[in-house]
Parts: sequence; structure tokens; C-alpha cells
Amino acid sequence: MAKIQYQGTGRRKSSIARVRLIPGKGEITINKKPLDEYFGMENVKREVRRPFEVAGCEGKFDVVATVRGGGFTGQAGALRHGISRALCVADKESYRGALKSIGFLTRDPRMKERKKYGLKKARRASQFSKR
Repeated sequence: MAKIQYQGTGRRKSSIARVRLIPGKGEITINKKPLDEYFGMENVKREVRRPFEVAGCEGKFDVVATVRGGGFTGQAGALRHGISRALCVADKESYRGALKSIGFLTRDPRMKERKKYGLKKARRASQFSKR
């Protein structure tokens, strides 16, 4: 018999998270490692768990996710986005309103600005000298 699972994809900056929610006890696995082992900082772990707190379904789903690209903050944001999308697939009526009002279903569009020719960085020019 096939397991019931809900999928969602989350993105932030250059990070992409593929998330699967499986009915379970609330264990979060990222790239085959537990959440506490993958992310060191407590505020980043809290950010990943936030969609469950907002939706009021802590401990109902196990999370299996693969994350690529970016740094740990961007990866945590991508995970939050993916978990929120997967929760909407699981039960649209009860979870969508709460998640949307906080802004967890909106993709954060901020990206690193590209470097322009003639400059040292995206906007940083070389120092001006009159002589």
C-alpha cells in the first residue's frame, strides 16, 4: 500500500527545497540528517518549525526535505516556504488562511544583484581621485 504524502517546493534567494510531508510524529529530516544536526542555530530551527505552529498541527507530519544552494538562512526560508505549500496541499481549507495571512505562502523575491562591468561589485565603484 502506498503511503500518503504531500509535496511542496520552496524557494528563497538561491536556495531550493523539495519537501514531502508524511503523516507521523513530527520528525524533520533535511538531506538525510535530523533538523538539530543540519542547522546549528536555534532561531533558524524555529523558522523551519513556524508553519506548523501557525497552522496548529505540530507533531502531525514528518518532514523529509532535500535542500540545495545558498546559505543556511536562505535554506531555512526555502524550507519554510516548501512546508507551507505542502500543508496547503494536505488540507487547503484549514491551513491556507492562517499561512497566507502571515505571508508564508509568498515567495521572497529578493535576490543578489548582479555585478556590472566597470564596477568592483554590483554598485561599488573604484575610489575617485582628482589627480
